[in-house]
Amino acid sequence: MLTETAPRRGAVQVPMTAEEAGYIGQKVKAMLTADAYWVKSWGQLNEDGKIVRILCEWNAVDEDAIRRVLDKLPDAPVEGIYPMKVVDSEDFR
Repeated sequence: MLTETAPRRGAVQVPMTAEEAGYIGQKVKAMLTADAYWVKSWGQLNEDGKIVRILCEWNAVDEDAIRRVLDKLPDAPVEGIYPMKVVDSEDFR
């Protein structure tokens, strides 16, 4: 599963610095469960080097497990949760 951030008003503003994103990451990591575990993230940067969008990879039993973690962090700017499949270039050789 993948979560995506979006610009939002509130405690967390997008675009954000890497330090601000790290603070959110620490809060998310503290809330992880056996049912929803954050694997890694990718950040899209603007021309100033600030993060404008973050895609987070999760191992989770289902979407609701991720939502339960994120519901504990109402300031996290989540746009949505999407099922994903890894497509590797080696699959096409």
